[in-house]
Amino acid sequence: MSSSGGGGGGSGSPCVDRMMPLSVLLKRELTSEKIEKPDILHGLANKSKKGEDFTFLKTECQRVPGNGVTTFSVFALFDGHNGSTAAIYAKENLLNNILCAIPSDVNREEWLAALPRALVAGFVKTDKDFQNKAKTSGTTVTFVIIDGWTVTVASVGDSRCILESAEGSLYLLSADHRLDENKEEVERITASGGEVGRLNLAGGAEIGPLRCWPGGLCLSRSIGDMDVGEFIVPIPHVKQVKLSNAGGRLIICSDGVWDALSFQSALDCSRGLPADVAANKIVKEAVLVKGLRDDTTCIVVDILPPEKISPSAALTKKQGMKGLKHMFRKKSYESPSHHLVRNYFEPYAVEELFEDGSAVLAQRLKMVYPVCNIFKLLLCAVCQVEMKPGEGISVHACSSKSAKVRPWDGPLLCRDCQVKKEAMEGKKPSRDLSGMRV
Repeated sequence: MSSSGGGGGGSGSPCVDRMMPLSVLLKRELTSEKIEKPDILHGLANKSKKGEDFTFLKTECQRVPGNGVTTFSVFALFDGHNGSTAAIYAKENLLNNILCAIPSDVNREEWLAALPRALVAGFVKTDKDFQNKAKTSGTTVTFVIIDGWTVTVASVGDSRCILESAEGSLYLLSADHRLDENKEEVERITASGGEVGRLNLAGGAEIGPLRCWPGGLCLSRSIGDMDVGEFIVPIPHVKQVKLSNAGGRLIICSDGVWDALSFQSALDCSRGLPADVAANKIVKEAVLVKGLRDDTTCIVVDILPPEKISPSAALTKKQGMKGLKHMFRKKSYESPSHHLVRNYFEPYAVEELFEDGSAVLAQRLKMVYPVCNIFKLLLCAVCQVEMKPGEGISVHACSSKSAKVRPWDGPLLCRDCQVKKEAMEGKKPSRDLSGMRV
């Protein structure tokens, strides 16, 4: 490597490489941008009790149709309740609704930046369209999109997705929307006019988990469930992270697994096994612990450096790295030279790019420059219907009766989606709930 200037201690000196130990240089090579796309290996296992768990696995999606360079992968789990109709509908329609919410002529970086907003729009549109069919079924959703080393996870309900990085650290990529586990969601529902409580027996005794009434659902977020108040929202928690080029392992499971196994137990019992064997081992262990009380489904996805024969080497847990990590390494604001050396010693770091779990639609659809300039101004931000000038309603408007706004006051909603937004905020129902089961 050529150098310029003397051998002083200036910031960013080209002599830094020559002073680094060989082991550090090898680690830096591991994180080199020369490795553009990982190999994706996956396995699926299921034990059925009610027949309401469904999965969607597709490894050859394309951002630009016909262009193999733009491929990305999707792994999704739908855990239905009160029937399988909502799970099947979401499986068949959600991906298309998400992709329709992303503008066409965008590069990869813009596509990834637009993805969290598009996931929110896709989830809400899928829920709205399904409820228009007057079906009372509902479903949880854990939806994972992998593009290169970037992993984006959107979730509603209590199916969960975890990540084990190459050095063995555990990260949570989804949220738990069970009312028993989420005090903030209980407060949101009651503030919106819902009632939260347990089943009452004769004599006033309370049993079972916290439920939302009407309907008796144990979750605060789902797709479907039109027999429950609309404060049970389809707005997903979204997290986007970037893995190092050392890769990692994703485990996506329905509550049939997580009710029996801890996150760490699922990792421990499957570590070093190929993805398909690992998925079967996790399901087997869950059934062994609690029996087959519910549909029990597991998807394991290995994200590996190209041509890596076995995931075991990349996913072997190193001593001293135990523990659950809620926090991710974020972009450093330190000096360039310090950041450079630090990166040499952090070849396995997982970087958080985005996270938002708010149930407020206006917050989730807000746009910041430069993302805002890739969305068409006169399309509904949720259902993508084209509107004439003056027809749209700002997502920030208090009601559908608000004065007309200019396109740049958006994002804009069509009248139907604005009514849906108001209903989710507890301002008024978007449908008649009379006669629904309690």
